[in-house]
Amino acid sequence: MSDSQAGFRFEGRFVHTEVIGEGPPLVAIHGTPFSSQVWRRVVPHFREQRRIYLFDLLGYGRSEKTPGQDVSLGVQNRLLAALFEHWRLQAPDVLAHDFGGATALRGHLLNGLEYRSLTLVDPVALSPWGSPFVQHVRQHEAAFRGLPPYIHDALLRAYLQGAAWHELPEDALRIHCQPWLGEEGQAGFYRQIAQMDQHYTDEIRPLLDRIRCPVHILWGEQDTWIPITRGCELHALIPGSSFTPIAEAGHLVQEDAPEALVAVLGRVLGAH
Repeated sequence: MSDSQAGFRFEGRFVHTEVIGEGPPLVAIHGTPFSSQVWRRVVPHFREQRRIYLFDLLGYGRSEKTPGQDVSLGVQNRLLAALFEHWRLQAPDVLAHDFGGATALRGHLLNGLEYRSLTLVDPVALSPWGSPFVQHVRQHEAAFRGLPPYIHDALLRAYLQGAAWHELPEDALRIHCQPWLGEEGQAGFYRQIAQMDQHYTDEIRPLLDRIRCPVHILWGEQDTWIPITRGCELHALIPGSSFTPIAEAGHLVQEDAPEALVAVLGRVLGAH
């Protein structure tokens, strides 16, 4: 997907980065348990009009995964701020999904990052969040980390399928599973779940009415990970925000309805 791929060192850790296209900047931020590959059916449509900046969150995708590292939401906004400085970005448009939404919001409200616009796709933003599976893993990370690989692989595929409303094709499952396979990947998968903490979204909830850019919220109507009612609540808390439900889509709108996401994003980018 890239015109150029490179690595960035953040606090001694390797972070995979990628830049495609030419034009005004657009930063795309993925969520959990995905990687920048989640945008592969969306952002290439804008490469002739936008310079698109992609990266894998610390501990995700092709970024470094090491025992004991901090991969929580508390570190990802600091990574985002460091990348803004590295890329010399000033008020880009930002597109963010799931944990990427929390990261973008924290970067804006806590680190002072400025955006031209912010498009949030089924973001993690308001507690409570985290499925029963997530809560169970948080209590028993070591046991899951030590699962036989074939059990982990089956569990991972079922978990990822649960993010989509339609059945994921084999190539999509393969792409989203790959970073979490093998000894390093399996440990990294349960590490990021174990570090999920609602404190990081509760911290910014009182600040949501201070957002300094246009905000557009998109939500899959069939999202079983974070129900659309949470999206309506977020919309009410952000003055002037817009809200667009996406039909026939679950939490993973990029796979369920990429064409709808491209259409809405095209309008958003054209309007700003």
